[in-house]
Amino acid sequence: MVEQRNCSFCGDAIEPGTGKMFVRRDGTVFYFCSTKCQNNFRLGRASRRVPWTQAGRKAMGKE
Repeated sequence: MVEQRNCSFCGDAIEPGTGKMFVRRDGTVFYFCSTKCQNNFRLGRASRRVPWTQAGRKAMGKE
């Protein structure tokens, strides 16, 4: 069985064989489902302040 991964920025599930893995020099691993998530992460945006992410919807009281 292939391990299911979640996007480190938006929280959506990533299908096996898709997405990107980013590893920092300290060994921290991040998984991204799209370049949209990767670019927002690189810009330093907090996922809880972006309305289309799961954390953002939870912070706004939508979920």
